[in-house]
Amino acid sequence: MEAFLTSTGVVLAAEIGDKTQLLALMLAARYRAPIPVILGIFVATVFNHMAAAWVGTLAAAWISPDALRWVLAISFLAMAAWILVPDKEEDAPALTSNAGAFLATAIAFFLVEMGDKTQIATVALGARFNDLWSVTAGTTFGMMIADVPAVFMGGLVSNKLPLKLIRIIAAGIFTLLAMLVFTDIALGLF
Repeated sequence: MEAFLTSTGVVLAAEIGDKTQLLALMLAARYRAPIPVILGIFVATVFNHMAAAWVGTLAAAWISPDALRWVLAISFLAMAAWILVPDKEEDAPALTSNAGAFLATAIAFFLVEMGDKTQIATVALGARFNDLWSVTAGTTFGMMIADVPAVFMGGLVSNKLPLKLIRIIAAGIFTLLAMLVFTDIALGLF
């Protein structure tokens, strides 16, 4: 349960204001079909994050626990810094006009997630917990918690949320996680 809950929280924090959230807004506005867009997000996230968690579990087998602690702490600090850099809508791939909402969303989300903050966080979580299924389920759940409201609320909410403040809070969460690893305050969590 710890792997699932931590994975959910980490990806939820990383996803706020991310380019995939912007992509969800764009797809919702373009297709006006929330259910196919949500299902496309879900399918793309499961496949992308399962691959990332798998890479993380493989890395855990090859890296010593002490080295892994340093890698995780540095990864969390890098995530904190990366979150502070706003994503731009033009980072999303162009969509083909003939593709349906589900297919366009699944392809776009899968491609946009490649090398994204949440994918890299999923690799680190896979390495930390060495639990492919719980990490994949948690990161997917965190992604859905962040992106489904974007689909339903569209541009209405995006203009009212103070994204700079949200980014600072998310960066603070990752910095705290890094500090916990560095100082071993986590009492066995890392």
